[in-house]
Amino acid sequence: MEHKKKRGLCMKTFTFDDPELGTIRYTDRKRYLWLFSVFFPLIPFIGMGLSLWNGSEWVLWLPLLAVYILIPILDFIFPNDASNPPEQVVPQLEADPYYRVLNHLTVPLHFIVLVCGTWFVAAQDPGWFGTLGLALLVGAIGGFGVNTGHELGHKKDPVDRMAARLVLAVPFYGHFTMEHNAGHHAQVATPEDTASARMGESIYRFALREIPGGISRAWALERRRLERQGRSAWSWRNHILQSYSVSVLLYGALLWAFGPAVLPFLLIQVAWSWWQLTSANYVEHYGLLREKRPDGRYERCQPHHSWNANHVASNLVLFHLERHSDHHAHAARRYQSLRHFEDVPQLPSGYFGMFLLAYVPPLWFRVMDPRVLELADGDMNRVNRL
Repeated sequence: MEHKKKRGLCMKTFTFDDPELGTIRYTDRKRYLWLFSVFFPLIPFIGMGLSLWNGSEWVLWLPLLAVYILIPILDFIFPNDASNPPEQVVPQLEADPYYRVLNHLTVPLHFIVLVCGTWFVAAQDPGWFGTLGLALLVGAIGGFGVNTGHELGHKKDPVDRMAARLVLAVPFYGHFTMEHNAGHHAQVATPEDTASARMGESIYRFALREIPGGISRAWALERRRLERQGRSAWSWRNHILQSYSVSVLLYGALLWAFGPAVLPFLLIQVAWSWWQLTSANYVEHYGLLREKRPDGRYERCQPHHSWNANHVASNLVLFHLERHSDHHAHAARRYQSLRHFEDVPQLPSGYFGMFLLAYVPPLWFRVMDPRVLELADGDMNRVNRL
C-alpha cells in the first residue's frame, strides 16, 4: 500500500500483485469526499445560526430547500460516477478502518442535532412556521440516521451493530435492522414484501402497508430469533427493545428538560424521519419482480432487482446508498466498494429528486411506469404490480 500527495491531500493507493495482470493500483478519489456524509447531518445548524443572527423564522427553511432542491440540481449538473474499484483491492479497501470510522462519527452527531434542535425551539420560540421548518429539517436528518443504521446494521461486528441500534434510537426506529436485514432482504422485489412498492401504487398507499407491515414483521422475526435461544420476546436481549429503550430515555429527557411545549416539534420530526425511509423504500424497488421458480421459491436477488443511481452529490451525502443494486445482491459489502453495473435499472435522478417526484403520483407514474414496462419487455407477468 502506498501513500502519495495529490492536490494537497495524502491519498492512499491500494496495490495488488496479480500474477497475470501485474501490479494493480487503485486510489479512491472520493476518499475524503465521504466526509460530506459525516458532516451533512449538521446542516440544521446553518438554519439555526441564521435565525439567531437575523431573528427571522423563514431562514430555518433554507437548509431544507438545500436538501430537496439544491442536491437534485447538483445531481443534474455533475456527470454520474460509474467508476468501480478493482475487485483485487476490495479486501484492502474494506479493511481500511478510515471508512468505518466515518460511519461511527455520524452516530453522536445525530443525537447532538436532535438535542440542539429541541433546545432551539424551546429557547427561541420560532413560532409555528419556524418550528415546522426546523422539525422537517431535523426529521430529514433523522432519516439520514436510519441510513447510518442501515450501513452499520448489515455488518457482523458487534460494535457496528450496537452503533446501529444507538443511531436508530434518534428517529425512534429501532425495529429497522431486524425488519430490513431478515425481512426486506429475504422478500425484496416480491409481492410478499411490504417494503417493495408495486407498479401503480402511490407512495401514500404504499406507506399504509409499508410502515405497519415493517413493524409487525420486525417483531415477528425478533420473537422467533429469541425463541430459538429459549428466551422471551421481552428479554433484555431483544435488540428492538434495546434501541427503543434508548429512544424512551432520550425523548423523556428532552421533554423533562424543555417541557411539553416541544412535543409537537418532536412528533413532527419523528414522523418525517419515518417518511424519509418510506420514501427510500418506495423508490428502491418500484415495480421490480423476482422470478418465481416451479418449486414456488423466488430466484436469488440479483442487481437488476433494485433501482440504482450513480448521481454524485446525493451519493456523497448518503454513504453510497443509491448504489442499491450491488447492496441487495451483496449485503455485507461496505459502502466504499459498492459497484455500478451496466445492465441494472437506473433512476433518472438521485433519491432527493425522486422523492419529490414520488410525492406527486401522476408525475411519478408518467416517469417510472414506462421504465418498468421496458425492463419487463412489456410482460406484466414480470412486473410487481397492484
